[in-house]
Amino acid sequence: MQILRVAYDHPDAVKLQDRVQLEYVERYGDGDLTPLEPAQFAPPRGLYLIAYEPDGSPVATGGWRAQEAGDEGYADGDAELKRMYVIPEARGRGLARRILAALEDDARAAGRSRMVLETGTMQPEAIALYVSSGYVPVPEQLKFGMYRTYEGSRCFTKPLVPVPRPSR
Repeated sequence: MQILRVAYDHPDAVKLQDRVQLEYVERYGDGDLTPLEPAQFAPPRGLYLIAYEPDGSPVATGGWRAQEAGDEGYADGDAELKRMYVIPEARGRGLARRILAALEDDARAAGRSRMVLETGTMQPEAIALYVSSGYVPVPEQLKFGMYRTYEGSRCFTKPLVPVPRPSR
């Protein structure tokens, strides 16, 4: 399995984004309408990753984009997870966890202080992944993002604590 940095509008990224949107429609009745631009995922203020099978097939994706304090409830220094997705045929192999760890490491290295995400109650697998990876739910009044006012929306955060460098 190879995980590569790609542009948000890379053809394989678009293919996987189309698949995740179909899954959102199946689970929620509509796709995710959050406005996203490719430039938001360009380093150093973001990153987009795709996991590829040895045969070159794209099977998983995820990205982060920088957020700052504003109308949608984010805080200065936030890194927002977006488009975490693993195709059904590749689930259960730890790909989402590997991508999540790589995104956290990159956001931390970029100086972001907190990873944030919004998901929904119809995605229990995602919620289980995030909770088992150290994310904590935020109270209703502190939710953020486009869907913060929706009843089925769940927001989670995780501090991105700097990794101490070994002394010589």
